[in-house]
Amino acid sequence: MITARQVEQYKTDGYVVVEKLIDVETLNELRQVTDDLVAHARNTTEHTSTLDLDPSHTPERPLVRRIKHPFFAHPFYQSIAAYPPIMTVLSELIGGDIRLRTGGKVNLKLAGDGAAVEWHQDWAFYPHTNQDVLAVGMLLDDMGADNGPLLVLPGSHKGPIHNHHSQGLFCGAIDVERESLDVSAARELHAPAGSITVHHARLVHGSAVNRSTRARRILFYVYAACDAWPLMGISDLDEFDGMIMHGESTLNARMEDVPVRMPLPAATNQGSIYENQRTLENKYFLA
Repeated sequence: MITARQVEQYKTDGYVVVEKLIDVETLNELRQVTDDLVAHARNTTEHTSTLDLDPSHTPERPLVRRIKHPFFAHPFYQSIAAYPPIMTVLSELIGGDIRLRTGGKVNLKLAGDGAAVEWHQDWAFYPHTNQDVLAVGMLLDDMGADNGPLLVLPGSHKGPIHNHHSQGLFCGAIDVERESLDVSAARELHAPAGSITVHHARLVHGSAVNRSTRARRILFYVYAACDAWPLMGISDLDEFDGMIMHGESTLNARMEDVPVRMPLPAATNQGSIYENQRTLENKYFLA
């Protein structure tokens, strides 16, 4: 499923792409389930607990930029969270005891107007006791240079946790000018549908607007080693352990000396990263 060279790349660069990991039947069902949920947008003009709408959405022209917490929205999303080939890959990267951190998201960069995601580090949203925390992106569509591919800054997972605040409040984005962050070495990740991307929680990444005629849909799930405990705490241990996708739970939190900047005070706009990032003063990606 993953080679020794790819494991080393993840350690060195903070990311890896594993091509065509998802079988065709599973990929087709994932697409169908996603299309069915998006179709519900025809019945609403406001964000829902599941659907985050594009600002130009109308019931006549439904535009969804994110499906929120898909794990809880459909049984198939639950099943694919523990997809055995993905568990095999993650076992090589963070060990065999694997917890799903949240209900995930499906980012839908629609043809012609898919929204940008500003530079950020996932770690800024959810620091843990150790850094065996990563995101897996399951590609529903081919991802190339023209449809808003994921952009990553290799090696940045070994650097600082940048300021993700604007006007004193968390906004989930980095002001690259204020932080003097050089993103000129960023790489575009290209891969065919059915592939997965894996990136370290501390890796700086983002994506530009999709200006092509092709959609770019990705299901993202964040996983952590079971001995990585969230520093913001948990409210229900049974629910927390119910998110274990592989291996066993533990009450022994493994501690590492990792940089932490808490995501507080909370973002002004809640609901999704798109809402959080609205208050970033100096946006990098042009609308």
